[in-house]
Amino acid sequence: MRIVLASDNRGKLKELDSLLSPLGHDVIAQAEFGIESPPETGATFLENAILKARHAAQATGLPSLADDSGLEVDGLDGRPGIHSARYAGESATDVENIRKLLVELTGVATDLRTARYQCVVVLMRLPDDPDPIVTRGTWEGRILTMPRGTGGFGYDPIFLPIGEDRTAAELDTAVKNERSHRGQALEALIDRLQSETEPENGAGTNDADSSP
Repeated sequence: MRIVLASDNRGKLKELDSLLSPLGHDVIAQAEFGIESPPETGATFLENAILKARHAAQATGLPSLADDSGLEVDGLDGRPGIHSARYAGESATDVENIRKLLVELTGVATDLRTARYQCVVVLMRLPDDPDPIVTRGTWEGRILTMPRGTGGFGYDPIFLPIGEDRTAAELDTAVKNERSHRGQALEALIDRLQSETEPENGAGTNDADSSP
């Protein structure tokens, strides 16, 4: 299957490609088609993921994969949430977003620094797909007071997953892909795709759904 990745985030593109390419899918970034992401006007991760996936599918006529993800911090009433990528402004860098988050958490007790990464993945098999595949993943942890590590992207340097002594930015790529919110959502997506290509499930599945 040729799949368009509906994202302009280089870190996300690298992560998605590393997870999907070994399965034999031809993963193509939307930038190669000259497509820019639409404004994320949705009120939820799901709404934004559908918006981005449908935009890319309509522009290319190909199946399109989009995810919307973000960090929810309990001590900040769930912020930054859907605004995670632009928390410090529309063109904010990861460093600027992290800085703003840490300032807002100044003085917040450890038990209120619990947080989670959320991810919703949407695969539009057709531009007007009435029933896109939707999968989700959640990665629980807490927010540190100082960044650690140089890997990953986003808030990874200050996110310490439960049961880990390394931040998400200190984890090996393979380990992060296995445990992360995005890895969980994509694993569920892969399971769905594989089940749809099995012969016993072939009946009632259109050609676009059953492409290898």
